Amino acid sequence: MFSAEGTARVPAYGPQCAGLLELAFTEVVTAMAKSMSKSALMRHLAETNELTRKQVVYLMDTLVTTAYKEAKNGFMLPGVGKLVLVKRKARLGRNPATGEQIKIPAKTVVKFRVAKAAKDAILGAKK
Repeated sequence: MFSAEGTARVPAYGPQCAGLLELAFTEVVTAMAKSMSKSALMRHLAETNELTRKQVVYLMDTLVTTAYKEAKNGFMLPGVGKLVLVKRKARLGRNPATGEQIKIPAKTVVKFRVAKAAKDAILGAKK
């Protein structure tokens, strides 16, 4: 995923994603102690892709709205991961305060599964 210059190589995702992926993989690795704020991310994407901040905010809002709507079917962001619905079975649990056994009903939860490409880029490929 990285070239000799330390920048992200983006196979099949196009040059418009290069800035986002480079940000996600290089800056996160070098600045682990402090996460990037939403406004800093928007500013970086606008500068990297020669867009206005307003265009980037609109694009991100559209992406998030689409992810929420399509999560039922499994929404995937190539190279990053996907949102999936997981059905949990009913089970028995314990009330931690009293120790009393309780029934926990079945429910559906949303999970994010990180893509292999993202894991390899962030953690390094397994040998």
